[in-house]
Amino acid sequence: MLVKDAQKEMRMIYKGGFVGQLVSGILWLISAALGTFVSQRLGIASLIVGGMFIFPLTQLGLKLAGQPATLSSGNPLQSLAKQVAFIVPICIPVIAGAALYNVNWYYPAFMIIVGAHYLPFMFMYGIWQYVILAGLLILGGFGLGYFLPISFSLGGWFTGIVLVGFAVALRMIFSKETKSN
Repeated sequence: MLVKDAQKEMRMIYKGGFVGQLVSGILWLISAALGTFVSQRLGIASLIVGGMFIFPLTQLGLKLAGQPATLSSGNPLQSLAKQVAFIVPICIPVIAGAALYNVNWYYPAFMIIVGAHYLPFMFMYGIWQYVILAGLLILGGFGLGYFLPISFSLGGWFTGIVLVGFAVALRMIFSKETKSN
């Protein structure tokens, strides 16, 4: 299978990634709301625990939409997708270390890790706009951690809004591609 064909299958099966972005964005908004209105601990725990359900909820969303939710066995990007998925959980100790130093660095540290995790999505999906998402999260995380280290939930709200907004943009990109095919 050629790379461009593997990328196209990735875009078609996962709808350009917009379902996963929407699930992630909602999770971040829930976490930010819990961190703002209930407790910092609940905000922290909800993002870590909820993150384990992003892929299953994405799969459920695709299946409810009547779409196949798995790549063909010959798609070489399947292995890369699995490896990319584990970047964030492997980096949770880094996020925890930042939060132990300053709890207000929790969301900014998470933003930087998640942003870096999105960089390979450009190649996996063949959608260059993922660099914008990665850049917004990486620069946003750095900026919030450096310039606003006294705000706990702002990074959660920012990331949730960016992810939901990016899901909408991806939906438009995906719709345009499917109409042209």
